[in-house]
Amino acid sequence: MAQTRRSIALIDDLRSQPAEASWFEFKVNNTNPDNIAKLVSALANAARLNDRDAAYIVWGIEDGSHRVVGTDFEPALFRKGDQPIEFWLSQQLDPCPNLKFETVQHPDGRVVVLEVPAATVAPVAVGRIAYVRVGSATPPLGDHREIEAALWSKLRPFVWEAGPAATFVEADEVLEVLDYGAYFTLTEQRLPDNRNGILERLEAERLIRRDVGGRWDIMNLGALLFARRLDSFPNLQRKAVRVIEYVGSDRTQTRRRHEEPRGYAIGFEPLMEFIGGLLPQSELIEVAFRRQHLLYPQIAIRELVANALIHQDLTIKGTGPMIEIFTDRIEITNPGEPLRAPERFLDLPPLSRNEALAGIMRRVGLCEEQGSGVDKAFQAVELWQLPPVDIRAEGNAVRVALFAPKPFSEMTAPERLRACYQHAGLRYVAGGKMTNASLRQRFGLEKESAATASRIIRDALKERLIKVADPIAPKSGYIPIWA
Repeated sequence: MAQTRRSIALIDDLRSQPAEASWFEFKVNNTNPDNIAKLVSALANAARLNDRDAAYIVWGIEDGSHRVVGTDFEPALFRKGDQPIEFWLSQQLDPCPNLKFETVQHPDGRVVVLEVPAATVAPVAVGRIAYVRVGSATPPLGDHREIEAALWSKLRPFVWEAGPAATFVEADEVLEVLDYGAYFTLTEQRLPDNRNGILERLEAERLIRRDVGGRWDIMNLGALLFARRLDSFPNLQRKAVRVIEYVGSDRTQTRRRHEEPRGYAIGFEPLMEFIGGLLPQSELIEVAFRRQHLLYPQIAIRELVANALIHQDLTIKGTGPMIEIFTDRIEITNPGEPLRAPERFLDLPPLSRNEALAGIMRRVGLCEEQGSGVDKAFQAVELWQLPPVDIRAEGNAVRVALFAPKPFSEMTAPERLRACYQHAGLRYVAGGKMTNASLRQRFGLEKESAATASRIIRDALKERLIKVADPIAPKSGYIPIWA
């Protein structure tokens, strides 16, 4: 019923427009399949050009007067040759948007609406020819180079964050499902004293957007950050952060599972507290006092978890960030192939798929400024003389492992080499060089172990992880191979 009300409101909103725009068209019974295919291409491209999520073809509306006159068009029975029209269109369009026909019983007559999602990754084409609307005409996009260039400029920054998580929502429901109070608290803004002021501020932040009929769309960005419960949004419930604690050092026996139900911004601190409560601790005795000491630096956990939330590929369905706690390590996994080589996370500024998400997370103080979070995690690991962080791409995901303390004598050869490489990188981005002495300090080795540090440096040179900073003075220090 709500969908029907929204459809009627949409139809009336389109009818109220002074004239047909490039992203919608009225028809009565014009159902030529080839013309529909070209029109879908043109409308999908026009919708993106006009910053619309979708375009529409509406049958049953008179073009000039915008009166509802009804239509005999029945998409469920309409065919091109021996193929249903929807299937035939899916074969003609590339890339094919998720077309949706709907028959609406408008109070003034029967109307059919075809919703055409806006182009996302490339112009929508028919038989390799993309079309566009120019006035009432539908020419090939390639004939209008300026429009084509403008379309590509719109397509490049299109992101998942700008899509709707829920549409046609009453204002009161928006304030019910989003924790707007937390938004104003976290962003250090005064809470407006009326509902309209709250909605206007959320709209300005692009967390919500006006829909038809006086209702609202809740954007993916707003829901993912500030939902009181992510499972209120069917497309987001699998994006909740999962925490799994295991009994030992493998996955054979699970001790506890937890899923943070809230949006990332409002659920981040509770998530960190929950993880902290699961982590093993060591007891330090200082004079007459006993203190519990976490085995992992909190800033490293915080930054690596925030990094996983920010840089995940949110378009991958059915999966989200996961934190696994073992007796000897923590593994943090996020969906999506890395946009940078994992070994370059340290020095190169990150390429983010989710700039708006990252921007708000940084503004509210939940992670470091761009590019410094991984650095701080690595620095904390070095300061605590832990085994080096292990970052690797595994299938369609990135997995980061943070290891519990172990003495140098128990570190494996690959761990020692990785620690050497990361130490050289940290020294380089700080404007310095790695030396035998600095590497010994990183491992907690005494001066008598200089030969051991030299062997590690020699092996790292052989594996082309590091290089001599100055070939003329080879003992002056070492820098990472990419420097």
